[in-house]
Amino acid sequence: MRDLDPLDPDYVQDVLSKPPFVTIPGVINVRDLGNYPSTTEKGLITRPGYLFRSAELSGITEDGKVKLRELGVTKAFDLRSDTEIRKYNTPLPQIDGVEVVHTPVFQTADYSPEMMAKRYQLYASGKTEAFLELYSQILDNGGRAFGAILRHVRDRPNEGCVFHCTAGKDRTGIMAAIFLKLAGVDNELISRDYALTRVGREPAREMIMARLSKEPLFASNNEAALNMFTCRHETMQAFLQHFDEKYGGAVTYLKEYVGFSDEDIVTIRRNILTPGLPRL
Repeated sequence: MRDLDPLDPDYVQDVLSKPPFVTIPGVINVRDLGNYPSTTEKGLITRPGYLFRSAELSGITEDGKVKLRELGVTKAFDLRSDTEIRKYNTPLPQIDGVEVVHTPVFQTADYSPEMMAKRYQLYASGKTEAFLELYSQILDNGGRAFGAILRHVRDRPNEGCVFHCTAGKDRTGIMAAIFLKLAGVDNELISRDYALTRVGREPAREMIMARLSKEPLFASNNEAALNMFTCRHETMQAFLQHFDEKYGGAVTYLKEYVGFSDEDIVTIRRNILTPGLPRL
């Protein structure tokens, strides 16, 4: 399958050197969620330099910490579970001037051997339907974690933040999609942003495969391991339709799963939008 093959290193470097990617030494798959045009609020775009998404921050270097502060980030939200952090020995970093908040989507009970076996089997298939089931699990369990990030945006419009999971694809991708849907960004652009992780994760390809090779399901099945990290445009397109049909879309989800009021949602939307021209 072509989308499982390694990408050309020169192509990867070129894409990573341009927006929306941001270079933070020691961290991969960092992107600015700004400069996307709203289709519901004419003349407005998502605020650049305010919301960032990434993979885990555990390997951030001292130069990376400086860069994070220079970006105006005051809070980092870690969506990983305690189990992941222990298993891969990737603790939360200490970053002067940046509060690192652990707000897991899944609790320890969700990482029992039985639950993980079922989840890995879904990932291994690489099928859109499997990802929809996985993403439903994220939505069903993620209200508290997503609420912490959204409350920061509601209450601190002048303090940037970054949110991440392990690879910056699934839990992070769902949170990013919720923000972009609230801002009125077109589904096509949301899907393109999701698919950029295909390039963003490439520098860590060998590390990811080494981790997965220790899992029994993936040890002798390289394609199954790679399927876990696919991020196809059509997957996000299908998810957004599923999000509307099953959960009523972003606004209804935030009311029912996070407990936000109409006023909260209006404030969040106002804080993530600004007048401007979209990035071409």
